[in-house]
Amino acid sequence: MKKALAALLTILIIAGAITTLSGVGPSFLDKIKLGLDFKGGVYVVMQAETDATGAELVKLMEQTQTVIEERVNKMGLSEPVVTIEGEDKIRIELPGAEDSDQAIKTIGKTAQLQFVLGDGTVVLDGSKIKNASIGKDEKGFNAVDLEFDSEGAAAFEEATRRAYAGEVINPETNTTDNRIYIVLDGAVISSPGVNNGAISGGRAQISGNFTDEEMTELAMLIRAGALPVGLKEVQTSLIGPNLGIDSLRSSIIAGAIGVGLILVLMLLMYWIMGATADVALLLYVMIVFGITALLSQVLNLPGIAGIILSIGMAVDANVIIFARIKEEYYNDKSLRVSVDSGFRRALTTIIDSQLTTLIAGVVLYELGTGPVKGFAATLMIGIVVSVFTAVVVTQFLLKSTAETKLLGNPKTFGFPTVKRFAFKREFSFIKYRKIFYIVSLAIIVIGLGTTAVRGFNYGIDFTGGTMLQLDMGKTVSVAQVEKVLSSNDIDANVVHAGKNNTEVIIKTTQSLDNEARQVVLKDMYDEFGITAEDVIAADQFSASVGDLLKQNAVKSVLIAMVAMLIYIIVRFEWKFGVASLVALFHDILIMVSVYGFFQIPINNPFIAGILIIVGYSINDTIVVFDRVRENLKFMKKTKIEELLDKSINQTLVRSLMTSATTVIAIIPLYVMGGATLRDFTLPLIIGIISGAASSIVIASPIYYELTMLTSKRKYQGK
Repeated sequence: MKKALAALLTILIIAGAITTLSGVGPSFLDKIKLGLDFKGGVYVVMQAETDATGAELVKLMEQTQTVIEERVNKMGLSEPVVTIEGEDKIRIELPGAEDSDQAIKTIGKTAQLQFVLGDGTVVLDGSKIKNASIGKDEKGFNAVDLEFDSEGAAAFEEATRRAYAGEVINPETNTTDNRIYIVLDGAVISSPGVNNGAISGGRAQISGNFTDEEMTELAMLIRAGALPVGLKEVQTSLIGPNLGIDSLRSSIIAGAIGVGLILVLMLLMYWIMGATADVALLLYVMIVFGITALLSQVLNLPGIAGIILSIGMAVDANVIIFARIKEEYYNDKSLRVSVDSGFRRALTTIIDSQLTTLIAGVVLYELGTGPVKGFAATLMIGIVVSVFTAVVVTQFLLKSTAETKLLGNPKTFGFPTVKRFAFKREFSFIKYRKIFYIVSLAIIVIGLGTTAVRGFNYGIDFTGGTMLQLDMGKTVSVAQVEKVLSSNDIDANVVHAGKNNTEVIIKTTQSLDNEARQVVLKDMYDEFGITAEDVIAADQFSASVGDLLKQNAVKSVLIAMVAMLIYIIVRFEWKFGVASLVALFHDILIMVSVYGFFQIPINNPFIAGILIIVGYSINDTIVVFDRVRENLKFMKKTKIEELLDKSINQTLVRSLMTSATTVIAIIPLYVMGGATLRDFTLPLIIGIISGAASSIVIASPIYYELTMLTSKRKYQGK
C-alpha cells in the first residue's frame, strides 16, 4: 500500500503540474493577482502633510485611506490597492490606469466634507465635526450619531431651523427642501431630512434603512472628512501595458528555464534521489502558487525572484538530506537504513538553516516597501513550503523507493557498487586560512578604496529624482531631447533604448512632481509628435524617500543580524555566533565593494539583496557549524584544526551544489527579466557566491581563531 500510494502520489503531482502550470486543465494561475509590472498601471505614494503623531496619526491615516479607497473605486479599475505604508504614507496601486496625471489629481486632493442646504448654501465643513459614530435610533434601527464643535453646533442649529421652517428653496425644483446634503469631494453621500425641528446641543442623528455596512461606511467617511489632510506626491511609477506584457512573458520563460535547469541538474547529480526531489519541487511550485492565489497575494517581478530563490532553498534542503544519506551508506549501513537515518540526521540542519533565512525574510517584510515587501512575502511562503516538501514529501517518496526491488539498490541511487571507491580526498582549509584572509581583505580594500574616491552610484530611489522612458517612434538625437529638457531648466542624462534605438530614457536627480512632469511631457509631445500612449514608464522619488530607504537599510541589517546572533547563540554557542557575524560582515563588505568598484547603481532592491545575503550566508554557515557541533560530540580527542577541516569537507559538496543550483536558477531571470529583475537578481548572485565562500574560508577559520584564543587564556589562567 505504501509503495502504491507513493506511485499514485508521484503520478498525481506530475499530472497536476503539467495540467495546472500549462493551463491545459483547471488552473489557479488565473486567480493570482498580477502586479503593475505585469498588467501595467500607476502606483503613487503620497505623504500626509501633518504634525500629528501616535494614535492621532494612526487614526488620521486610516480615515485618509478610507477616503482614497472611495475615490479609486469610482475610477472603474480592476482591483485597486490602497495601503498605509510606514507611519505617514499611503501607497495607491491602480492596475490598468493609463493616465497617471488624472489618477494623481484624483487621489491627491485634500478630503473635502461639507454640509449643504438645498439652495446650495454651505453650512459647515468637515473640520467642524468632532466625531461620527454608529448607533441606534429610538426605534432600534441603525443610525449614525454626529457630534459638532461649538461653532459647528451653532451653524448646524441655524441650518436645521431654516430647513424645517421651509425657508430653503431648491433652485432645480423650485420647491422647499428640508434636507441637509452631506457632500464628500463633490458627491452626495447622504441627504437626511430635518423632520423634528431645529437641532441644538451640538449633537444630531442620521437615521434610515441602513445596513450594518452602510452605517459603518457612512460614519467612517464623515469622520475622514472631519480630519482633512494635505497629501504630497513622494513616489510615482507608471508602467505601460506593453511593457507589462513583455515583463510577464519574459519572466515566465526565464522562470521556467531556471526551474527546468534545476530539475535536470538534480536528476543528473543524484539519479533516483534527484528524481524524487524533482517530484517534490513540482509539488512545491504548485503549493506556492496556490497559496499566493488563496491569500490574494499580488505577484510581481520581485515576487517571481523570491519564488525562484526559495526554490533554491528547497533544493538546499534536499541536497543536505542526500549528502547525509550518502554518508550513512558509506558508513556500512544498508540502503534503507541509510535513507531513514539520513533524513533524521539532516532534520536539525535543515530547520536551523531555513529559520535563519526566514528571519531575514520577516525583517525585510516588516521594514520593506512595495516590491521589496512582495519579494519577502513570496520568499517566506517558499521557505515554509520547501521544508514541508523536502522533509515530508521527499522523505515519503524516497523511503518507498528504497523498499522496491526495481529501484531500491545503490546503483539507481547513484552510489558506487564498491564502497571503498568513495571519494576520500580532503583539503586543509584551516592551514591556508591566512591566504583566504589576505585575498578577501584585498578585494574589500580595493573596492572600498575605489568607492572612497568615486563614491557610490546611487539610483534615483536613493538620491531622489525622475526617470521617463518614451517611445519616440523613430530615432531622435540626444541633443534634441536635451534641448527640450533645457527649456524646462532640467539637467538630465539621456540614453537610447529599445529596438533600433527608437526609445529614450531620461534620468534626472530633480524630483519632478506630477505637474512638472506633465509640463515636460507636453513639450515632448509637441516637439516629437508623440502622445501620452507613448510613455512606456515613469518613476519619481522624492529625496525624503531616499533618506528613508537608507535608514531602513541600516535598520534592517542590524535587526536581522541581532536576531540571527541570538538564535545562533541559543542553538549553538557564542563562538559560533561571533564567527557567523564576522562572515556576514565579510559578505556585506564584499557586496558593497563590488558595487562601488564597478559603479553598479544602488537602489531599493539592493536592500533586499543585502538582507537575503545575510540570511543565505548564515544558512551556509549554519550547515557547516551544525556538522562541527556534531563532530565535537564524537571526535573529542581530535585536534580542532582537523575537526574543522573534516566538517568543512563533509559539507563542501552540499555548499557548492546548493549555491550552483540557486545561481543557475537566477541567471535566466537576470538575463531575460529586464531592468527590474536585474536589480533584484544581481545582488543575489553576488551574495550567494560570496556567502558560500565565506562559510568555508572565513566563518570556520574565525571559529578556529576564537577557540584557540579562549583555550590559550584558559591554559594561562591555570
